[in-house]
Amino acid sequence: MTANTKSGFSLGPVHVSSSPQERFSEFLQSKGKRITQQRRILVDHVFQRHDHFDAEELIFNLSQQTEGAKVSRPTVYRTLNELVDAGLLRRMTLGGRSVYEHDYGYPQHDHLHCTICDKLIEFQSADLKRLREAVASEHQFRVTGHRLIISGVCSDCSRKQHRRQNPLDLI
Repeated sequence: MTANTKSGFSLGPVHVSSSPQERFSEFLQSKGKRITQQRRILVDHVFQRHDHFDAEELIFNLSQQTEGAKVSRPTVYRTLNELVDAGLLRRMTLGGRSVYEHDYGYPQHDHLHCTICDKLIEFQSADLKRLREAVASEHQFRVTGHRLIISGVCSDCSRKQHRRQNPLDLI
């Protein structure tokens, strides 16, 4: 899964006071747990780049790395839950599976989800934020956040669906 942005709706730069590794270590200490080598490897791998992923993609990507210790499947699932609890990752359910993205230090944003190829496109909209605030105000509701996932078909998949059948397709 990819994290695409359009220029007018870009999320902008990310600035955080401590690294995800430091933040996770503090969280684990507050729970009486320790930061193991496997957890360190996972946090480093997850935060090397910003993309959307599920647990199976993470396990596969980790198995492709030849350096360092291997990370067990139960440790991956347990650590993903801990990273969500620590506020470092956000979990979304798409098509019945859990998909993760960075949460720590990232601004409020929403997603377009292609139901054919599973592409996720991140965006921010000042108009959407104003509408959210207006609706909340009307109901005397204090907003602490929101999650919007708009499902549909991306332009790439739409083009594939509308492509005329070519006689060479039958070969």
